[in-house]
Amino acid sequence: MSKIKIMDEILANKIAAGEVVEKCVSIVKELVENSIDAQSTIIKIELKESGIGEIKVTDNGIGMDYDDALLAFSRHATSKLINEEDLFRINSLGFRGEALPSIASVSLVSLKTSTGNVGTHIIIKGGKIISNEKSEARKGTEISVKKLFYNTPARLKHLNSLYTELANIIDFVNKISLSYPDISFYLSNDGKEILNTDGRGNLLKVINNIYGINITKKMIEIKNNDDEYEIYGYISMPEVTKSTRNSIVTIVNGRVVKNQEINKIINESYHTYKPDDRYPIVILKITVDTSLTDVNIHPTKQDIKFGKIEELKELISSTIKKALDEKMLIPKIENNVSEIPLYNKIKPVKEENTFLNVNLNENQDLNIIEKKENEEIKLDLDYIKEETESYQKNIVEPENKVPVMYPVGLVKGTYIICQNEDGMFLIDQHAANERINYEYYYNELTNGSEEIEMLIPMNIELPYNEYLIVKQNIEILRGMKFNIEEFGINSFIIRSHPIWLPNGNEGVAIKKIIELIVTKEKDFDKNKFNDRVAMTVSCKASIKANDNISIDEMETLVNRLRKCKNPYTCPHGRPTIIFYSNYELEKLFKRSM
Repeated sequence: MSKIKIMDEILANKIAAGEVVEKCVSIVKELVENSIDAQSTIIKIELKESGIGEIKVTDNGIGMDYDDALLAFSRHATSKLINEEDLFRINSLGFRGEALPSIASVSLVSLKTSTGNVGTHIIIKGGKIISNEKSEARKGTEISVKKLFYNTPARLKHLNSLYTELANIIDFVNKISLSYPDISFYLSNDGKEILNTDGRGNLLKVINNIYGINITKKMIEIKNNDDEYEIYGYISMPEVTKSTRNSIVTIVNGRVVKNQEINKIINESYHTYKPDDRYPIVILKITVDTSLTDVNIHPTKQDIKFGKIEELKELISSTIKKALDEKMLIPKIENNVSEIPLYNKIKPVKEENTFLNVNLNENQDLNIIEKKENEEIKLDLDYIKEETESYQKNIVEPENKVPVMYPVGLVKGTYIICQNEDGMFLIDQHAANERINYEYYYNELTNGSEEIEMLIPMNIELPYNEYLIVKQNIEILRGMKFNIEEFGINSFIIRSHPIWLPNGNEGVAIKKIIELIVTKEKDFDKNKFNDRVAMTVSCKASIKANDNISIDEMETLVNRLRKCKNPYTCPHGRPTIIFYSNYELEKLFKRSM
């Protein structure tokens, strides 16, 4: 008798549910993506107890007729793939036909759907149809999921807390609303509105809904294309950063994806503009022929493979760097209370800065929902753009990146006070000097430099393992204009060095460079190595905090900073300069209310 048998369909769906339905957000994701594929323009997501009690998604899409509604709960039933060739040109968010049967196998599902004629109402519990009857003919689909994992208690036990489940759902709905600004998304939990977008196609308005006006004003629009790819979106100014990469939202042909290579190139494009452990807010839309991508590499379809990815990385990097290079990036101090963006608001209360408020009643047709402006804020896209453009001026000459200003004193031996007709500037003298030195040293390392003989040759003795590494990479040092030779056991002698080494700190700088050689990466990149050397040496060569300098020295420092390619941050990403406008100063002293 054969020991191998074909699995029961319900058992197979429960197993598939282990991959498709990991938590509440998995269900929201699958249902919302189905609504998008159904050409919906309004999608309403209602949660009870963060989705553990109930998840209900209602849309105004094309709906399903009776036969399709029944077939939708069969495994691998889909309208999105017809033959094998379609797998290589996927234009829909869903395509495997696993989501609905997997969800239905571990929950109680109620489906109401109609194409505009007679509606269908199906109730399925644990994968078995309980009832099947006619319903109202409102075009679209309403699907409710209750009693999640009631028949798989081990999985129910391992669901996260209500707080975490809701946070995950908010994160997904935020990102999908950024992907489709032309669709109105409404999200509520226990009857309390969390997110509401207007669906008018303005990406900047959706950003405002999620992050608030203060961050929206500090977003920079980017747009570019090459022969294969087209990119569009918004990137934050370097002063606006997050502690995780979660705010880097990459959207490929309408699908939110996570690709490590793309995230890495986006982050590296901000090099020296921000600290290494902070990440920008980026909403990047990538449009490409579907034949150059593969989304069928992970059960969640969130990872993606690109053809010609090097071309895409170069396009992204050059576009972001150009956008940052062309903007005035001096942080402007504003006298107001910082907003808490919806992105971080897990407590489901109404967002005061949401300028669109939709009243949704149970008996109201989604096609005739009235959208009205929030009178408390009265913001629109033109206002946001006007505020943003007045602050971000295009730059032509390097000297214009920092306006002309006049030093008047020093605070705490560290911060230079400058002024001009627009207001007051504070400059961190160490950070500013470090940026000046960094760009000088990096240019010398990249373009070559003269060398100078040492009056007394310098002997460096190393542990044997470090000695072997330096010996193996000695040509890197010679290429930097070091005259270095082996000198006895575990030792090297340096007779000359590049002329740019900081005067008086040559020995310290040489030892730091030797340390960088010892810790050299396996895949050596000369540009990255030069960057690290310049950063290391510039820090040692710069004015320190509590070093009192004269007004003339301050003027020289400011004038040199104005000539830098990036005068806004030190090489480690800390700001060099901040600005108080005349208006903000008057507000602080109650001269202007």
